[in-house]
Amino acid sequence: MPIYPKPSSGSESVRRLLLAVALPAVLRLGPAAHGAPDPACAIYPGAEWRDDRGAVINAHGGGFLRSGGRYYWYGQHMVEGEAGNTAQVGIHVYSSEDLCRWRDDGIAMPVSLDPRSEITKGCLIERPKVIFNRRKGKFVMWFHLEGKGSGYSSAMVGIAVADEPAGPFRFVRSFRPNAGRWPRNAPETMRTPLSQAELARLSGCKMNGGPSADFPIDLVFRRDFAGGQMSRDMTLFVDDDGAAYLFTVAEENATLQISRLTDDFLGVTGDYARVFPNGFNEAPAVFKRKGRYFMFTSGTTGWAPNACRLSVASSLWGPWRQVGNPCSGTDAQKASTFDSQSTYVLEVIGQPDLFIFMADRWRPENPPDGRYVWLPLRWRGDLPLIEWKDSWAPSNLHG
Repeated sequence: MPIYPKPSSGSESVRRLLLAVALPAVLRLGPAAHGAPDPACAIYPGAEWRDDRGAVINAHGGGFLRSGGRYYWYGQHMVEGEAGNTAQVGIHVYSSEDLCRWRDDGIAMPVSLDPRSEITKGCLIERPKVIFNRRKGKFVMWFHLEGKGSGYSSAMVGIAVADEPAGPFRFVRSFRPNAGRWPRNAPETMRTPLSQAELARLSGCKMNGGPSADFPIDLVFRRDFAGGQMSRDMTLFVDDDGAAYLFTVAEENATLQISRLTDDFLGVTGDYARVFPNGFNEAPAVFKRKGRYFMFTSGTTGWAPNACRLSVASSLWGPWRQVGNPCSGTDAQKASTFDSQSTYVLEVIGQPDLFIFMADRWRPENPPDGRYVWLPLRWRGDLPLIEWKDSWAPSNLHG
């Protein structure tokens, strides 16, 4: 989501929150939701979804990881009320062998009760993504971080590490990426400090996270050269060679930036590129198929859903090409991406050519009531297609 605030609960929630385990939030799956055997494992997009304890799964803006034969689902734990749009509990983690039945593995990274901490209770922690660093044997989490009370002005990444996929994750640091570095695709004429005239133009511009007629394209990344580039909605991608990359929304939401991570995945190398300047994309979800890179994004309309955007590239560094809306359905479904916003695309191990589009239905008026929309990708030629299904079973699909 943009700089507008973002997006859990129950009578048993007081006890469970104190135990830092689970409670509210989103889709549903049949009998197995309460632990009963369910040979017909199925996913019901947009329905309430319960974990092995019978509590509603609470993991919004999720990221996913496969480790040790299990899938791990990391997401924002939401609570009811206006405060639920900020981090009151931390990052929740669930695990599953079949993508239908999810075990509550507790709070992977809790917020801090120390008011001096960067992840103190009441800050914003959004869109957590976890990747495994084979060289160090560590699980590394990146997330969008905003300081408590700062709205969306901090625009930082946060990093935490753990020895096990379910955590506990230890917060390491936060920062704005690529301080003192120019984008690899910025021409030499742009690699200069802002002039007085450009500074004056910036000071007169209203930048509220969405498109505007006078948006100062190509000025904001130069403004942020010394202190580091902004980072809001983000995701991580690990390529076939083991190199990892940060895809993030920067430049007051106007431009996507792609940055290569350091070998330990705890920082950026300073090698980065700008993608779609002045395009106002957010909610990136990236995957690779048959040597081509694909990226889903959304427009910047706050909490309200909009049409999904598909981009493709033969090189991760680009050029990226937008190829339209990948959704198929009614006009209303296509215009709202089935009333959801992208968060991740998961390649299913052992299922040839099966990728799952994963998205959230944000409900800022009652954050725990947000729902999850997971749909299998179909392929029309060499482009992915997202179609609505009332229910589907991962074991019965083959792309």
